[in-house]
Amino acid sequence: VQLQASGGGLVQAGGSLRLSCEASGDSSSKYNMGWFRRPPGKEREFVGAITWSGGMTWYADSVKGRFAISRDIAKNTVYLQMNNLKPEDTAVYYCAEKTSSATALYDYWGQGTLVTVSS
Repeated sequence: VQLQASGGGLVQAGGSLRLSCEASGDSSSKYNMGWFRRPPGKEREFVGAITWSGGMTWYADSVKGRFAISRDIAKNTVYLQMNNLKPEDTAVYYCAEKTSSATALYDYWGQGTLVTVSS
């Protein structure tokens, strides 16, 4: 499985970006897809996730109400719509795939895409 994230860039505070993550491989093996980020000089943190079959989503408190995750099963792609961006959202964003509900660990990771929010 390979994950290819794209859509990062430079945006002003209050603006929007949509990240995409296209996954290769058999989509039937997916349990859920997650988005994570690593702010400059900080540890990686959870942003949100979506179950692949049912489309249920959940988010970190820091992005709730501003970010939305969706998926297109036919395109094997997950999206992260980011609205009302803040400078503290600046980070490298990663998508990840989990193939089982039996573990909290994600099995596959994308290479990351940089989002920079200017004040």
